[in-house]
Amino acid sequence: MKTELVRIGNSRGIRIPKPLIEQCGFGDEVDLRIENECLIISPERVPREGWEEKFRAAGPLEDELLLGTASANQFDRKEWRW
Repeated sequence: MKTELVRIGNSRGIRIPKPLIEQCGFGDEVDLRIENECLIISPERVPREGWEEKFRAAGPLEDELLLGTASANQFDRKEWRW
């Protein structure tokens, strides 16, 4: 689809048709970035969105500390002081 750049003050902009906005899931704000000389417009993402579901899908949490299974080294035995 071709679209025309329109003047907005000292800037330029594009009009995105409503069906494309709905199909892409755009809200009031979007993220813009450049990749390989292309402008990428993507829906705004909430930081850490979906992390909770991913953690739950990973399985039950284990509270066991992994450091307790490591054996002491020379530094631990001779040099470490509280």
